[in-house]
Amino acid sequence: MTDCGCRFEPTDQQQRQTLRFVLLINLLMFILEITVGILAESTGLTADSLDMFADASVYSISLYAVGRAARIRRAAAAVSGALQIVLGAGVLFEVSRRFVLGAEPVGSAMMIMGAIALAANAFCLLLLAKHRHGDVNFRASWIFSANDVIANTGVILSGVLVLLLESQIPDLIIGILIAGIVVRGGIRILREASVSAEPCTPR
Repeated sequence: MTDCGCRFEPTDQQQRQTLRFVLLINLLMFILEITVGILAESTGLTADSLDMFADASVYSISLYAVGRAARIRRAAAAVSGALQIVLGAGVLFEVSRRFVLGAEPVGSAMMIMGAIALAANAFCLLLLAKHRHGDVNFRASWIFSANDVIANTGVILSGVLVLLLESQIPDLIIGILIAGIVVRGGIRILREASVSAEPCTPR
């Protein structure tokens, strides 16, 4: 049954605790990953760090929306989706900038940082699993974390290719793919928010 505001979730406090935890993880990973991404001149890591920042913002919005009226929850989800799309566009800009200016990404740093980010996002996904069928904001959080796991795997793979080929092209390609994943996730959440607005009969 879609989230239409017919009733509130019975586990608001548990949801808030989960969101606070994954929010903290994503903020810490954003700081760590963007630092390594800049030092390693990696578009993939920089893009993934911006994705982490977007997720942290989404979790903040979701935390605000927990336990509130259905209209507010839907609006919060719509803001989350729009934010993802904007961040995706920002990633594409960064890819274009590095393509023009050039870069020498460090493949080993990409693999190590990608593995750390993968572990962090897999843990967040595990924490969010029990809420993934909840309201639209938790469905959004689940989608974002699932996308992150895919993106992290791509960063690791591109790091291997950068080492083997001694080229920045794999790094640029993963940056574009991450941007696509982020934008796709944003569009999906906007659709989820629209579906959740459909009326239903209170029980």
